[in-house]
Amino acid sequence: MCKIGHARLRKALYMPALVAMQYNPLIVSFARRLRDNGKNGKVIVCAVMRKLVHIIFGVLKSGQPFDPNFKPNCA
Repeated sequence: MCKIGHARLRKALYMPALVAMQYNPLIVSFARRLRDNGKNGKVIVCAVMRKLVHIIFGVLKSGQPFDPNFKPNCA
């Protein structure tokens, strides 16, 4: 989330990103993978914020509840 983007959106997503990094197994594994690849803390939090935006968009667009075990059908 770059500084050019919407500041209130960044502010609104910061704490949910921190909580998701502790309690959401999908996000925990994502953050751990980034940490293992040598990314620093702020980069990880921003990546988690972006991941949350993608998850929110997907839930709103599909009208389905969030499913952490969802595997897209890319055949």
